[in-house]
Amino acid sequence: MSWPEGIEARPMDKGDVDAWAALLSAAEKVDQEGEHFSAEDLAEQLDRPNLDLPRNSISLWADERMIGYGIAHISPSVVDVDRVRAQGTIDPEFRRRGLGTTLMRWLIQRAGELHAATHPDFPGQVGAGAVSNNVSAISLLESLGFKAERFFFDMRRSLDQAVPEASISDGLRLTPYDPSYEEALRLAHFEAFSDHWGWAPPDPEVWRSRNVGSRAFRAAQSYLVLDGETVAAYVNGYEWEADTEATGVRELYIGQVGTRRAYRGRGLARATIAKVLTEAAQAGYQRAGLGVDADNPTGALGLYENLGFITHNKFTSYALPIPSDV
Repeated sequence: MSWPEGIEARPMDKGDVDAWAALLSAAEKVDQEGEHFSAEDLAEQLDRPNLDLPRNSISLWADERMIGYGIAHISPSVVDVDRVRAQGTIDPEFRRRGLGTTLMRWLIQRAGELHAATHPDFPGQVGAGAVSNNVSAISLLESLGFKAERFFFDMRRSLDQAVPEASISDGLRLTPYDPSYEEALRLAHFEAFSDHWGWAPPDPEVWRSRNVGSRAFRAAQSYLVLDGETVAAYVNGYEWEADTEATGVRELYIGQVGTRRAYRGRGLARATIAKVLTEAAQAGYQRAGLGVDADNPTGALGLYENLGFITHNKFTSYALPIPSDV
C-alpha cells in the first residue's frame, strides 16, 4: 500500500499499547461507541494466542504518534463461512485524507491472504462492524462493497431498579463461578452457542484468554447453574475499569449468557441473570450492560427486555466476500 508522505506504516508491537490507548481515546470522543480501554487491557489483547502481530497488524505513525491501526483476526476453525474479522480506526484529526480507505484495503488484502492460507475450502468473508451513529465508518464500509449482514443491540439497565423475582428448578444449584468449573463452563458455552450465527469454536486457550482468563472477568459477579457437576446454564460478568474512569459509572457487563439445549425452557437464564443483577447492585455497580443478536435463536432479546434492559445503541456486522481465486 502507498501511504502519504510523513506517514510511517509498520506492524504493531506490544510496546505500542500506550500510543494505541491514546489513539482509541481520541477516536472514542468522536465516534461515541461506548468503549474505553486502558493500556493494560490492550496489552492483554495483543498477548492473545493466534494473533501473530508481525503479519496480521499494521500501525500508522506521524511524528512518533500512532494515528491509525488495523488488525486482521483469523478463526482457528470454521463451521460454514471463514470470517476474517477486521478492526481498526484512524485518529479523527487525520481523517478525510484517504487513510481509512487505504487502511481497509490493506485489511481486505490481508484477509484474503489469510483465508487462502488457512481455510480455502470454505467460502471466505471479511467481517467488520460499526455502531449506528458512526456514519463515517458505515459510509467507508459501504463504499468498499461491504453489505450489512447482521444486527445487534447494545442494552443497558440501571441497577437501582427492582430485580424481578426468579427461581431455578428443584435439584439444580445456583452458585458463584469457581475456577474448578472452568472446563465444565467451556464445554457448556461451546454447546450453548453452537446454534448461534457466526459461531466457530475457538481453541481452549483462546477461549480462556477472552473469558475467565481475562483481566476484566469478575468471578464474584458470574454465576453457574449446576446439575450435579454439569454446568446447565451460566452468566459471565466483566468490568472494564477504564470505562468507569471515563464515564463515572461503574458498569457490570454481562458478556456471555448460555443454557445447554437439554435445559432450555426452564427459566434458568432469567434466574441466573436476576441473581447477577442483585449481587452486582449490592457490590456497588450502578449499571448492567450487554449485547444481543437481534435474531438470537433462543429469544434472548425478549428475555432481556423483560428483565428491564433497554436498547441504547445498535451495531451492524458487515461482510465483504473474499473471491475464491484469491
